[in-house]
Amino acid sequence: MDGQPDDLRTAADAVPTDIPTGSRAAASVQTVDATFTDFDVRPQIIDALADVGISHPFPIQAMTLPVALTRQDIIGQAKTGTGKTLGFGIPLLEHTTAVNEPGYDDLRAGKPQAMVVVPTRELAVQVAGDLATASTRRKVRIVQVYGGRAYEPQVDALRRGADVVVGTPGRMIDLLNQRALDLSQVTTVVLDEADEMLDLGFLPDVEKLIAATPAARHTMLFSATMPGPVVAMARRYMTRPTHIRAADPDDAGQTVKDVRQLAYRAHALDKVEVLARLLQARGRGLTIVFVRTKRTAAKVADELTERGFAAGAIHGDLGQGAREQALRAFRHGKVDVLVATDVAARGIDVDDVTHVVNYQCPEDEKVYLHRTGRTGRAGSSGTAVTFVDWDDVPRWSLIDKALELGSPEPPETYSTSPQLYADLDIPDGTGGTLPRAQRTRAGLAAEEIEDLGETGKRSAAQRERGETREPRGKTRGTRGRGGKTSRGRDGSPDRTGGKTGDRAGSPSNERADRRPRRRTRGGKPIAPES
Repeated sequence: MDGQPDDLRTAADAVPTDIPTGSRAAASVQTVDATFTDFDVRPQIIDALADVGISHPFPIQAMTLPVALTRQDIIGQAKTGTGKTLGFGIPLLEHTTAVNEPGYDDLRAGKPQAMVVVPTRELAVQVAGDLATASTRRKVRIVQVYGGRAYEPQVDALRRGADVVVGTPGRMIDLLNQRALDLSQVTTVVLDEADEMLDLGFLPDVEKLIAATPAARHTMLFSATMPGPVVAMARRYMTRPTHIRAADPDDAGQTVKDVRQLAYRAHALDKVEVLARLLQARGRGLTIVFVRTKRTAAKVADELTERGFAAGAIHGDLGQGAREQALRAFRHGKVDVLVATDVAARGIDVDDVTHVVNYQCPEDEKVYLHRTGRTGRAGSSGTAVTFVDWDDVPRWSLIDKALELGSPEPPETYSTSPQLYADLDIPDGTGGTLPRAQRTRAGLAAEEIEDLGETGKRSAAQRERGETREPRGKTRGTRGRGGKTSRGRDGSPDRTGGKTGDRAGSPSNERADRRPRRRTRGGKPIAPES
């Protein structure tokens, strides 16, 4: 180990003592000037990555590949934005046999050979996209399964055959219970962002999914933060895992060194004004604004739009189609400001995100790391700005101490403070409204919203006909009391309020079918007045 960088010695020292010698040596692979051709990887994968300009592995990838390619279990830990997806994606694809390749077992009947479990829908889309990019020169069938979309297309895709399934725990459990998802042939299991799955209460679902896979499997767990309970949980389902921590030897902090960290104590009524000026800083590219609540996300996005900014929102009250519309518009540059709750803190891997703004102070240091990890990705630089309310100063002090940011008491700052303009390189005289000459983005409306057949929502055809979506298994018709559908004498749905007859549906019949009412007093009928 003499002469190796400090981060590699740390990674080797972090390996448990019961790890085989080969795994321990693999953790000390030199990463300088390495390329994917230096590893035992299929040429098709190397060429597919080269097609998109990826040829040199990041430290977490270079340290992980030698171990993972020998199918040894791994606990991988690295900072957000340092390439963890390909760290598990390349070994996963390496050990997945496509239908047209030698050795493919016809008895598999298209059952998944690999499973990737992620905590959020957005992360499922991002991981599946990265795996698809690395397998463009092979016919590996990758299927995404997550909530918010209709079941039927996902079930059909699984029936047609899937080699890799990527999804969220809830939807995967639903499909498993319906016997649409068969995990009996899975040989590789990946848990991505496992700490977040625990925070969201997915542990029972994750355990059930792992229990449905064969005992002889290759298990990999990756995350930017790895608290003790997560490691303990992982080891229950892993065999002598190698714990790999990757870091730049020149970057000892927990945050990415290329991301500038700024914090201001801002008044709640002045935050939008401060944000509007920040968004006009010189050199600002795509920007993500993080908030705590769904209501705040919608409100901030609307206010920015009124001020002339091209903004979109992602939060839990939006349907999956609207969420994906906003994310596509952000990726394509039609909007340059994305206001999001923490649902987007994991899985948004968008190039050219230059600024991340914590409009509301994060709950803890883990949330802060994942929020600010949306910028400064893949070696780029970025700026992270946090607005701290007066009530949030104690919470921010704990975050600052845990991450050693050096700003335990943020300066009191307003939209007119000269320090704000100087720190963020905002032109003098900038106001709270974007000048019309600078409104060049197409906006959210320019990105079409896809009809995903979302559960609980009307399809496009139903909207045109003015129909509502009925619950699964119910025949469309008029509901009577108790939620039952009324039917006519021939058994067909009756659309006349539950009444039948030769003249059903006519106005006169509707009046005749009304239940007669009698006036009573003290329980006795009252004779009608003459």
